[in-house]
Amino acid sequence: MHPAFSVIFFTVMSGMGYGLAFFLGLALVDPDTLAGKAAHVTALVMIALGLVSSTFHLGNPQRAWRAFSQWRSSWLSREGVMAIVTFVPLTLNAALAVFFGTQNVWLGLAGSVCAVATVYCTAMIYASLRTVDAWHTWKTPACYIAFAFAGGALWTLVFTLLSGRGEPFLPGLLALLGIAVAWACKANWLASMRAHVSASTPETATGLGHLGAVRLLERPHATENYLTREMGFKIARKHAEKLRGISVLLSFVVPALCVALAFPGLLIQGASPWLALLAGAAVLSHAAGMFVERWLFFAEARHAITNYYEA
Repeated sequence: MHPAFSVIFFTVMSGMGYGLAFFLGLALVDPDTLAGKAAHVTALVMIALGLVSSTFHLGNPQRAWRAFSQWRSSWLSREGVMAIVTFVPLTLNAALAVFFGTQNVWLGLAGSVCAVATVYCTAMIYASLRTVDAWHTWKTPACYIAFAFAGGALWTLVFTLLSGRGEPFLPGLLALLGIAVAWACKANWLASMRAHVSASTPETATGLGHLGAVRLLERPHATENYLTREMGFKIARKHAEKLRGISVLLSFVVPALCVALAFPGLLIQGASPWLALLAGAAVLSHAAGMFVERWLFFAEARHAITNYYEA
């Protein structure tokens, strides 16, 4: 499918924002420090930027508010509702941190739970689509949540080191664990996608399978239309493999190496400028890799409608 930058930006930024908010709700960063206050603001800004960017993909962005009315049947609507609900505890806790240097335990826990629920709803927008076999699996929300966990843990490590308070060992350990779990989930998802035999074929798409094999004699029309542009996007296998290598390198290998190099310092001397620099490099690398990974997530997806257009 055609990778829209607005949706890619939305899923990457909001995922990291909710991941950071999850750990902030568990009080892993001291709110009575400049870095702690900045962490709460950063989480809200990333989430807000992601949500605003998601409206750019709509035909009529000014009607985005109507999406909230279909929460009984639409995961897109549920994601929108959960995003608004989640803002309540996150904003209140951020206000406590910024103005009073503290946070409420129950607001923090509520924000953490709601953050996970919102990421799950975002992932289910894609996992609920039966027309895209690669997405229609429980492994899709597992990957989204794992990526949010990894990104949030890396951001938490950065702010913990910048605050100069607390033990950065735990955020460092969670960052390594998050990177490993995210890679395991993604590797499993890729293996399933490559081994999966699509349930959608020209025979099932046309309903003529009972007559035998179906082949395309002629395309429905000679020129491109919305479906061929949005649903029939293709990427060459060699390009996909090259980009996959880049995403693995930036999302997993570099961040893991940066945190691993910093780990002895986290155990011995706690916070220091060079440790914060390593953690910052890990965050930037992971974010860049996530943009590539999420681009591939859309580019490699094959919609069932392509059965009507492919020879």
